[in-house]
Amino acid sequence: MNNKLSNFNDFVQILLATGFSLGGGNDEGIYAIVNFGWQDVPSGSPIAWHTGDIETDPWEWRVRVLNERDDIAYSKCFFKKSGYIIREFYPYFLALRRGGRGLDDEYAEGLISQYAKRIYDVIREHGELPLQEIKTYGGFGREDKSKFDSALTELQMRLYLTICGTSRKMNAKGEEYGWNSTMFCATERFWEGTDVFDRAAKLDESGAYAVIRERVLELNPNAEEKKIRKFAYGR
Repeated sequence: MNNKLSNFNDFVQILLATGFSLGGGNDEGIYAIVNFGWQDVPSGSPIAWHTGDIETDPWEWRVRVLNERDDIAYSKCFFKKSGYIIREFYPYFLALRRGGRGLDDEYAEGLISQYAKRIYDVIREHGELPLQEIKTYGGFGREDKSKFDSALTELQMRLYLTICGTSRKMNAKGEEYGWNSTMFCATERFWEGTDVFDRAAKLDESGAYAVIRERVLELNPNAEEKKIRKFAYGR
């Protein structure tokens, strides 16, 4: 664990300096600011998972960065697991994951699943939606759970969708109830008003990969080449 990491503000400052991080634990051998899982908290660590403390619980930070900042994205973007990418680094990943192409083009070529297309179209129509409403509007039932979950991860890994916050259900009196539900939106909407996509369009594949690879090796000189490529390309 980084010995400077003792609270949420430390986490944000480290993330802004490094550019990206796996969400929790570094079992893929790349880099994670919080490099231990909830079952492996070091003795005496000020950081601990699932305590509910917004200052020292990394599980709470994923929501805080989305609520309090506009320069950090969080989703299942690395190895089909959670991760953070700051605005400065996002274009490099976009250049590798999407290469300037859109979902409709990739779907026409058979590179995007039918389930992923349905999910994306529903979210694109409504702007942003909580998880349950994606299922409702898209007509997904319980029998679709496995394919739905896989397609939702696919869209995040390809950087077509990202998490944009949480919401709770409202009753007839306008009162919130129940658990928080994850909200999703298109990455174009998330980064609207920024130069993220313009910058990505100007990058070539080799140059984008070189930037990511160099930063990974700065953070973890022992990272394996095949793991770095999978981390960067998402496949």
